Amino acid sequence: MRIAVVNNFYPPRVGGSAHLSESLAKGYAAEGHEVLVLTARHAEAPADEDADGVRVVRLPAFRMPETRLAVNFDIPFTARPSLPRRVRKLLDDFRPDVIHAHGQFFDLTWASGLWARKNDVPMLLSVHTRLQSPRKLYQQVFNVLDRFVVAPFMRRCKPTFVVMDVQMRDYIERKYRGGIAGMVPIPVGVHPEWVRGGDAALVRARHGLGSEPVILSTGHVIPLRDRMALVEAMPEVLRSVPKAKLVVVGGVYFDAFLRRARELGVRDSVLTTGAVPKRDIPHYLAAAAVESHELQGYGFGTASLESMAAGVPVVAAVRADNFLDIKLVDRSNVHLVPQGSASALAARLIEVLTDPPASAELAAAGSALVDANFTMEAVLAKHLTVLHDLANRNL
Repeated sequence: MRIAVVNNFYPPRVGGSAHLSESLAKGYAAEGHEVLVLTARHAEAPADEDADGVRVVRLPAFRMPETRLAVNFDIPFTARPSLPRRVRKLLDDFRPDVIHAHGQFFDLTWASGLWARKNDVPMLLSVHTRLQSPRKLYQQVFNVLDRFVVAPFMRRCKPTFVVMDVQMRDYIERKYRGGIAGMVPIPVGVHPEWVRGGDAALVRARHGLGSEPVILSTGHVIPLRDRMALVEAMPEVLRSVPKAKLVVVGGVYFDAFLRRARELGVRDSVLTTGAVPKRDIPHYLAAAAVESHELQGYGFGTASLESMAAGVPVVAAVRADNFLDIKLVDRSNVHLVPQGSASALAARLIEVLTDPPASAELAAAGSALVDANFTMEAVLAKHLTVLHDLANRNL
């Protein structure tokens, strides 16, 4: 097959969407398929290159200004008068059998989607981000964008959606009704091996942690993952495990949890590291007794799966059927807690910290679950099956 992979995010840009796109593109090529990647220009990468059997074309782009809506993430757009013509020329020359686009609200998805419709080429669309916010005003803005900008495009191009979890399925059905050619369940993929074998001593020495039990919380602090529940659980945790430390690894773009920690008198037990190099994450995981950050009902993402892969027990406020056909089992391969209950979260954290044998058994089961269902090899195979069926019009 000739597969066009389209995503405004692609390395050297960082992020789950960028790395998944690259892994899939290289995986498609390694399986003998011709692959063209269309993405946004990046100052540290050439405009046109061939790497690992993949041709990557980076189109001129501008970065979205820093706002509270965008936090300060590097969000690139390629929109300009010449974009449709340039995309049309690239795709006309490549003649893809199928297009795999990433991100429903990016200009490259729209430009390639219009080409796909005109040329009767099927499109698979992976939606990585739901336009949602806990802030009422922002949510109103997102609702307008979804209803009057994104949804009309979906109805016009009618892609087949990759459904990564139950929240995404419900979101797509609710927001893009009438623009869905089909939905296929494929979870996010991870590389388990890279998070294993970290050196806990490096992290403990760096932050003066000694032998204190570490409650790790990975990922940037934003309103959708605000860490408030963890801070509010800490007083009860500390009554049972007085030396426990909450270590938040990631950029702090929303600091309400730190103010709350001061109000509760637990600020000295909360450590924030800021963003750290990716190579350091295995060391933090090696130092952790438990990891928790998915506590606001927005799903179970890459960072949680990587923690499980590293053999760290994970506590999360998600549904057992989060991955549709792959089940999370409470107290078997993960700890599931109700959303919004600091006491329930505290009780489960205490359980993990005070029962090492049971925690080790659960951690091993979680790691095995990742190996069986969430490796890039498993996810690549599912994508290729779907793309082959689309190209042959079997979906």
